[in-house]
Amino acid sequence: MAMLQIILTQDVESLGRAGELVRVKPGYGRNYLLPRGFALLATKSNLAQLEHHRREIAAAQAKVRAEHEAQASQLKEAVVSIPRKVGAEDKMYGSVTTKDIAEALAAQNVMVDRKLIKLPEPIKLVGEHEVEVRFSADVSVSLKVQVIGVKS
Repeated sequence: MAMLQIILTQDVESLGRAGELVRVKPGYGRNYLLPRGFALLATKSNLAQLEHHRREIAAAQAKVRAEHEAQASQLKEAVVSIPRKVGAEDKMYGSVTTKDIAEALAAQNVMVDRKLIKLPEPIKLVGEHEVEVRFSADVSVSLKVQVIGVKS
């Protein structure tokens, strides 16, 4: 099967970083990467402009990285408290998910997309938990989440 050669315009997880020349299956490139603007076809003219694209991409990435680092420093000292109803023996009703954490941060005027909050499974225990917020492959911060039991 012939592979399609493309130039990435954005970082694509498990494929490569922006500005790289990679080979992908034709359907993946044609149906996913190209329509979403994640890549350009590696034509002769695009390959000639690759160095220019790399400079543009590097400048855009530097700006985004600075924004991510600013958000990460804002979250570094943040502590999120989430009250949950508990029953007998401090057994929690339900669980705490990334949506709950994002809403609690929004209440503190810190806007974080819930997709950036990495939670292997929902929190089901009352107490203090460490949750990773990953802005990009190289910018992440650990966030303290306190789940407070409220007797019903």
